[in-house]
Amino acid sequence: MASLVLDRLNVVTSGPSSSGATAVLLHGWTMDLTTWDRVAAALPGRVVRYDVRGHGGSSGAGTISELADDLAAVLEECVPSGRIVLAGHSLGGMTIMALAEQRPELFARVSGVALIATSCGNLPQQLWAERLAGRWLARRPKVGFGRVITPGLRMTFGRRPRWADVRAAAAMAGNTTGEAFVGIREELTLHQRREALAVLSDIPTVVMAGSWDVLTPMRHSQVLAEALPSAQFVIYPKTGHMLPLERSEDVARRIAALM
Repeated sequence: MASLVLDRLNVVTSGPSSSGATAVLLHGWTMDLTTWDRVAAALPGRVVRYDVRGHGGSSGAGTISELADDLAAVLEECVPSGRIVLAGHSLGGMTIMALAEQRPELFARVSGVALIATSCGNLPQQLWAERLAGRWLARRPKVGFGRVITPGLRMTFGRRPRWADVRAAAAMAGNTTGEAFVGIREELTLHQRREALAVLSDIPTVVMAGSWDVLTPMRHSQVLAEALPSAQFVIYPKTGHMLPLERSEDVARRIAALM
């Protein structure tokens, strides 16, 4: 199973294979593994990143449950031994929760979890305009319009972002397949995995939130922190949704502490 999954996923590894701990970094919806470039470069030990189905260099599309199956396959194939630290941004955090729901036994080797600008449920339903546009976007091989959507992506950042980061985020969104863009947006409204957080209750966990996040507002991170009372809860003032880009140095430091 793992080899079939990895055939369609773009997986990148870095760092010494002899490291006792491996950080597995999962990016958000419409992003790709390059979201983590600065974070990965600052982490000790081994790092595994990959593009989610239909994002970056990975093909296909799928539900959040299927993305959790992909994560299980990546762990089994790329991290067969040693300790694991899972870090998920937005959709990546939801994928970790789905894995906890479906494969709790895999968390026996997980020594730390970072949930970054994410949610365990109750995200907003699609607007009628989104549904209408989705019918057209779903037929597009790639969303496209990277330059056009750059100003719109600005709202997902906080105060004074690097414009290079805003343009990079827009380019990543434009490189997402229409099928994955539309399918995952629908999946976000179905995501309800608060109970799965119980699997993480004895694992060192950090919850990170931007106070100006408009995609997964801070109340969603507060729910995570309440469900995981032993977790560290970090709020970044005047910061938006794109924490791996906006606060890469501190995000890397907190993931490294889990390793």
